[in-house]
Amino acid sequence: MLGRTDSRGRLVLLLAVFVVTAVALVGRLAWWQVIRRDDLAAEARRQTSMRSEVPSRRGAIYDRSGVVVLAATIERDRLVAAPDQLSAARRREVVAELTTILDLGEGATADLAAKLAADRPYVVLARGLDPQVSERIRAGLAAGRLEHVSLEAEPVRTYPQRGGGPDSTLAAHLLGFVNREGAGQYGVEQFYQAVLAGSPRVLYAQRDVNSRPVPESAVVAEAGIPGTDLRLTIDAGLQLAVEQELLAAWVADRAVSVSAVVLDPYTGEIYAEASYPSYDANAYGTIATNDPGRFIDPIVSHVYEPGSVFKMLTVVAGLERGTVRPDTRIRDVPKLTLDGGRTQIANADRRGKGWIRFEDAIAYSRNVVAAKVALGLGETTAEAAGSLHEVWTRLGFGGLTGIDVAGEVAGLVRDPAVNEWRQIDLANGAFGQGVAVTPIQLATAFAAMVNGGRLVRPHLVQAIGAEEISTAPAAEVLDPALSSTLIGMMNHVVTTVPFYRDRTLIPGYEVGGKTGTAQIWDAERGAWKNLVYNYTFVGYVARETGKPDLIVAVEINEARPTVAKIGLLEMPVMSFELFRRIAHNAITTPGLLADRPSEPSGSAQPAPAIADQ
Repeated sequence: MLGRTDSRGRLVLLLAVFVVTAVALVGRLAWWQVIRRDDLAAEARRQTSMRSEVPSRRGAIYDRSGVVVLAATIERDRLVAAPDQLSAARRREVVAELTTILDLGEGATADLAAKLAADRPYVVLARGLDPQVSERIRAGLAAGRLEHVSLEAEPVRTYPQRGGGPDSTLAAHLLGFVNREGAGQYGVEQFYQAVLAGSPRVLYAQRDVNSRPVPESAVVAEAGIPGTDLRLTIDAGLQLAVEQELLAAWVADRAVSVSAVVLDPYTGEIYAEASYPSYDANAYGTIATNDPGRFIDPIVSHVYEPGSVFKMLTVVAGLERGTVRPDTRIRDVPKLTLDGGRTQIANADRRGKGWIRFEDAIAYSRNVVAAKVALGLGETTAEAAGSLHEVWTRLGFGGLTGIDVAGEVAGLVRDPAVNEWRQIDLANGAFGQGVAVTPIQLATAFAAMVNGGRLVRPHLVQAIGAEEISTAPAAEVLDPALSSTLIGMMNHVVTTVPFYRDRTLIPGYEVGGKTGTAQIWDAERGAWKNLVYNYTFVGYVARETGKPDLIVAVEINEARPTVAKIGLLEMPVMSFELFRRIAHNAITTPGLLADRPSEPSGSAQPAPAIADQ
């Protein structure tokens, strides 16, 4: 007889196993269904939905009138397709139809065919379609000639004003542009990106089979903030006139580039700022491919040796130290030997004018006299170098002006306290060699010379939305008493020298300024470029004697003179002639100028004549 196989213990054990298993399953189910419920739901939403950002309306940019639109955002269509839904034969038919509608050339047709050959659920075929083209595509879809393509709305930044030269838009360099991702690039667009762009609207929506959002399922997570409009200090009419003048000078002088800025010396407002060659901001993609360097604004981003225009900084240093005054007589010689006979500098014409008044030496741009004044700023070369360098930095050279555009650079100013200057370094610095500056720095420094000694911050934005921007406080960097003397010396330059007077003066207005012609160092060759120079003029124009209204700075970059003699480098359009044209356009622009502060009072303190050095 077989023994019994059932056992009460075994039954209890089996029941316990079932109970434990059941409890474990229920616990695990509770873990997923209760404790991890939110995490699982979020993961499910992540797999079946998508987050997207819809850019807010980007703020428009206007000129100072608030009427002329310089930059705006419009709605355009982009053409998209689902190539994976098309057979090979149908793809060829779609390519043929779109080639006709989009008026494509052979290369563009090949690119279109390559995009449609990709076995992908979503590709972008074209952007920024004109409304007429969009209508033709819709007609093709309705007629069945097209399928598995669609139109999607997208914002497009546009620059509606034509520039002063071919293939350019107005104020392209100072405005910059906006890329396809909605980010401002260069100029005002980049500097004021956060203000102009606002914040995007954030949406969550279910995905379709092609991983595209289903519009009906969209839920707004963040409403977004529209961008704010900007009103600039630029006068659109003057800006256009300046660009046209720059184009004419660029063509005539066969220069690498020509630049100019028109500045209010009392507020720092920029009325016009341009360079040529310029570019069409509506076609930035083509420029980025072919010549991205075109985007760089020379006014704020190009540094160069300014030449004799820098002699006005030496004037300031000499007047402040009391070593010279305008009527001080200094002996001008053809060349000056320095550093114990190891180095020397010379006048451009290799001649000397003998004993000459300091103001005449500046008018006739005598290098030797400027060097003598610089060397006389201290008892030692180190002391004199420190004095001149301090004037440079006090007037903003070697630092940023704070202009509200992207890409400003500080220039190159060697500190004699860090790297000791020889006599030749001090002499060269006296007439603008061995230092690298930007045109906006020159304009700002000259503004301080004529406005009573205040270093203004140049700026381009007058209002953000309805809020006017208050002018930043200007630091006093010069004795106000110097201004009248400096104004007089600048006026003396253009009224004394016939070469300047005949092509700089404007009937009915007072003008003054200083020229600069500088050699250009070729770093690759380790030598000066042959007969290629940078030409600069910075000056003022005034409706009333001694009361400058505007500062105009021009630079003709890397131009070859048509007449090259010792002491004479003539071009079809000289820097001071270009100054006169731009200054006349500016001073006669209707409604541009308001009443000015009273004439700077006082004059420089007299100083004794200095002996021949």
